[in-house]
Amino acid sequence: MQIHDAREGHSTPEMEFVAAAEGVTVEYIRQELAEGHIIIPLNRNHLTIKPLGIGRGLRTKINANIGTSKDCLDIEEELKKLDVAIQAGADTIMDLSTGGSIDEIRREILRLSTVPVGTVPIYQAAIEAVQNKKAMVEMTVDEIFNVIERHAADGIDFITVHCGLTREAARRLKKEGRLMDVVSRGGAFTIEWMAYNKRENPLYEYYDRLLEIARSYDLTLSLGDGMRPGCLADATDRGQVQELIILGELAQEALAKGVQVMIEGPGHVPIQQIESNILLQKRLCHGAPFYVLGPLVTDAAPGYDHITSAIGGALAATYGADFLCYVTPSEHLRLPTIEDVREGVIASKIAAHAGDIAKGIKGAMERDIAMAMCRKKMDWKGQIEASLDPVKTQAMRDSRAPSDSDVCTMCGEFCAIKILSKEKAWDFGDE
Repeated sequence: MQIHDAREGHSTPEMEFVAAAEGVTVEYIRQELAEGHIIIPLNRNHLTIKPLGIGRGLRTKINANIGTSKDCLDIEEELKKLDVAIQAGADTIMDLSTGGSIDEIRREILRLSTVPVGTVPIYQAAIEAVQNKKAMVEMTVDEIFNVIERHAADGIDFITVHCGLTREAARRLKKEGRLMDVVSRGGAFTIEWMAYNKRENPLYEYYDRLLEIARSYDLTLSLGDGMRPGCLADATDRGQVQELIILGELAQEALAKGVQVMIEGPGHVPIQQIESNILLQKRLCHGAPFYVLGPLVTDAAPGYDHITSAIGGALAATYGADFLCYVTPSEHLRLPTIEDVREGVIASKIAAHAGDIAKGIKGAMERDIAMAMCRKKMDWKGQIEASLDPVKTQAMRDSRAPSDSDVCTMCGEFCAIKILSKEKAWDFGDE
C-alpha cells in the first residue's frame, strides 16, 4: 500500500514514476503522500495504467465523466467518449453509468482506459434494488457494500462515497432551508434511505467496513459532497459546511488506517466565495487533496457551463484546488455528446493550466513563454505544438490560410509583429 510504504520510508515504483512526471523529488512525493497531501489512485488490480499523482505541489489534474443513462444506452458512444476525453487531456475518467449492463460497461471502460477510473457505487446499488423489484430505499447495507467490493475487485481506482451526509447534517440543512435542496444523486439517495429506514447513513455508521475494503485493494476514497450547493444562492451554507467538517474527520480516520483519500467540493459558488471555500476545505481537512466540480460561477448560462465552470475552476486551482471535474456544455440539459466531452475537457484543461501558472507549478509558465517566442518568430508549427488544443489550433489555422503564410488573416501585412521585425523598425536615429 502506498501510504504504508511511504510511512515506512520506502519509495515505490509508483512514487518514482509520479516524481519524474511532475519534476519533483521522490522524497517529496513520499513525504506528502505519507501526510495525506498527495494521493496516487491506483487499484492493485488495475496495473495497465500509468501512476498519477494528485495533490499539493503537483500539476492540477482534470477528470471527465462519461457513462450511460436509462434513455441513452449506447456503450459504443461512451467508449468513443473515453477515447476523446483521454486524447484531449483528461487525467482520469469516471464511469457514472445508470443504464444498461453497468458491470459490463465498467469492465470495458477499465479494460480500455489508459488513465485511472472512478465510479459512484451507490448508483448501481440503487438500480439493482429496483431491478430486484424493491424500492431504492429498501436496499440493504450488505447490498451497498457488496457493490462497493465488486467495483474494487474489478480494479476501480477511486470511488465517490457520501460518508459525511449524516442524519444530523441533513437535519441542519432542512432547518436552514435551501432554494434547491439537494442536487447530488448520491446525496438524494442517501437522505431518502435514511428517512425511510430511520437509520444512520450506512457509509458513516460502517465506515470501518468501507476502510477495510479500500485497504484491501489500495482503493482511493473520494469523500463526496452529498450536500453540495446546486445554485449560487445555496453556496457555503450550514449544511455544506457541516458535511465538510465531518469529511475532515473521516479523512483523518482513513489516513490513520492507511487509506488514501481526497475530498469533493462544490458545485455552484459565487466567484467571490471560491477562495474562502478552498481555504476552509484545506483547513478542516488538513491539506487533503480537493476535488471540485467546476465550480460554476453563474447559474444563468445553460449551454455554456463549460465556460462558467472554467472560470471558477481557474480560480479554484489558483487558490489550491488539486483536481477539477470537468463540466460540459450539456450540463443541466442532456447527456453529453462526444463533442461536448471534448469541449468540456479542453475548458477544464485551460482552467487547470491557468491555475498552475498562478501556483508556480513547474513547466506551466514555460509553456506560455514557448508560445510567446513562437509568436514572435511567427513560427506556426511551434505555436500549434505549444497549444493546449493542437487539433483545433491547426484546424482553425488551415481553414483560412493566408496567402502570406507567416501571418494570419486577421492582420495580414499589417501584423504588428511583422512590422516591428523589420531591420529599421527600431532605428530612431539617436544612437
